[in-house]
Amino acid sequence: MPYKEREINKLYYTMGEVTAMFGVNASQIRFYEREFDIIQPKKNKKGNRMFTPDDVANLKIIFNLVKDKGYTLQGAREYLRNNRNEAREHQRVIDSLQRLKAFLLEVRDSL
Repeated sequence: MPYKEREINKLYYTMGEVTAMFGVNASQIRFYEREFDIIQPKKNKKGNRMFTPDDVANLKIIFNLVKDKGYTLQGAREYLRNNRNEAREHQRVIDSLQRLKAFLLEVRDSL
């Protein structure tokens, strides 16, 4: 049986890690933090923001609504207020499809 590396799940992500994930400036993450109440990063003694995996998942949903689907900030806020569970389920499906695509591209490249 081949050795399978375990996926490491972090408890907190720094602002630098989050900005690298989304490819945006820290100011845009801070702006979304002010605009959407579902993003609540913890702050350490120095005042640095520490994002939980739930915060990152919520940011993915917000970026999907605003960047991909073209919602306004007010429209995205209302959509999340009324359909939070539906939005999370849609994001889970999108994430699994992206992982499948990456796997298939890896298989194609190895041939």
